[in-house]
Amino acid sequence: MNDQRSAAGAMAAEQAAAVAVPEAVSALGGAAGPVRPNGRRAALAPVALVVAGGLSVQFGSAVAVLLMPRAGALGVVTLRLAVAALVLMAVCRPKLRGHSRADWGTVLAFGVAMGGMNTLFYQAVDRIPLGAAVTLEVLGPLALSVVASRRLVNLVWAGLALGGVVLLSGGGFDRLDPVGAAYALGAGAMWATYIVFSARTGRRFPQADGLALAMVVAALLSLPLGILESGSKLLVPSTLGLGAAVALLSSVLPYTLELMALRRLPAPTFAILMSLEPAIAATAGFLILDQALSATDALAIALVIGASMGAVRSQVRVGKRRDHA
Repeated sequence: MNDQRSAAGAMAAEQAAAVAVPEAVSALGGAAGPVRPNGRRAALAPVALVVAGGLSVQFGSAVAVLLMPRAGALGVVTLRLAVAALVLMAVCRPKLRGHSRADWGTVLAFGVAMGGMNTLFYQAVDRIPLGAAVTLEVLGPLALSVVASRRLVNLVWAGLALGGVVLLSGGGFDRLDPVGAAYALGAGAMWATYIVFSARTGRRFPQADGLALAMVVAALLSLPLGILESGSKLLVPSTLGLGAAVALLSSVLPYTLELMALRRLPAPTFAILMSLEPAIAATAGFLILDQALSATDALAIALVIGASMGAVRSQVRVGKRRDHA
C-alpha cells in the first residue's frame, strides 16, 4: 500500500497485523509467508520467539523503572534510544543516498512517533504500575484497528476494552494518578501513529534500514531532554551499563526475535500474541518491582487483552473471506 492507496479494508488488515511490530517486521509481514512446520516443535518455535520478545520488552521496562531514580524518566529514554540507535546503525549500515524527500519525511515522522511513544510511556511508568501503563497504552493500537476496520463487531471489542479501563481506573483515574494515566493514553496514541509510519517506512526502505534511521531521529530528539533533566548523571558507568541493558532488552533483542518469528508465523497470529503484552508487563512489575495486582486490576487487564485478541481475530476472518471471494 503506497501513500496514495488508502482503501479502508487493506489498511485495516495491515494495521491489525502491525500491532507493536517494528518497521522491519512490518515490512516482512506481508511479503514473507509462514513456513510449513515439520512437527510440533517447529510450529511452536516462532511462538516461543514472540513470547520471548514480549518478555524482553516488558522486563526491560521494569529495569528502566529501577534506573529512573538514577537518571530520571527522560534520561532513561535518551539512554535507551541512543544505545539502540548506535547498535542498529552498526548492524544495518543503512545507505544515506538515493532516497527521495518523501522517504526522508516518512522516516522523520516515524522517528518522531517512536520518540514520543517512548517518552510518554516512561513518564507513565514513573507514576503508575507497569501493568496498568501497558494496558492503557495498548488502547491506541486497538482503537486504530477498530476505526480502520469500520465493522460493527469491533464496537463490541471497543466496549469490552473500555470496560477494562473503567475497572482499572476504579471509577476514576485519581486512583492511578491522573497524570500517569494521561501519559499512558498519550503513549497509546503515539503507538498508533508509530504503526502507521512503521508500515510506510517498511515499504520505502530495505530490510531494517528505515528502523535504524528512525531510531537515530528519535535519539536526537530525546537527547536535549535527557541532558536537561539528568546532565552528567547519564555518564556514570553504572548508569550507562543499565541504560545499555534497557536498550538491548527493550529494543534490539525483541525486534530481532520478532523479525525471526514473522518469517515463519502469519502476521495476524503475531498480532494476537502481542495482545498479551499487558499480562507480561504485570508479571514483570510483580516480579521485579513488587507491584502487586488486585483481583479487579487483573480482570481489567484480561478484558483489554480479550478485546485486542477479538479485534485481531475478527479482521483475520474478514481477510480470509476476501481471499476466497
